[in-house]
Amino acid sequence: MYYVYILRSRKYKDKIYIGFTSNLRKRLKQHSIGMSCTTRKMLSVELVYCEAYKSKADAQARERRLKQYGNALGHLKKRISNSLA
Repeated sequence: MYYVYILRSRKYKDKIYIGFTSNLRKRLKQHSIGMSCTTRKMLSVELVYCEAYKSKADAQARERRLKQYGNALGHLKKRISNSLA
């Protein structure tokens, strides 16, 4: 399985990180202990969204769409903000 996930900064609520991995638990731990340069700057992060894919290519394509096309990310951000208090 491959996962596309979104992390949000606990301190800076408008800052997000989009990534993909084959081992979500391991990758989240890496983010939490500062092993990712990008999320290290965000201080503490929380997982706010995740999608699972059988194919690595599908997961990479979805990650790319979310990063490149503001419309897809905008809809997803709205769904996330409406579901989190």
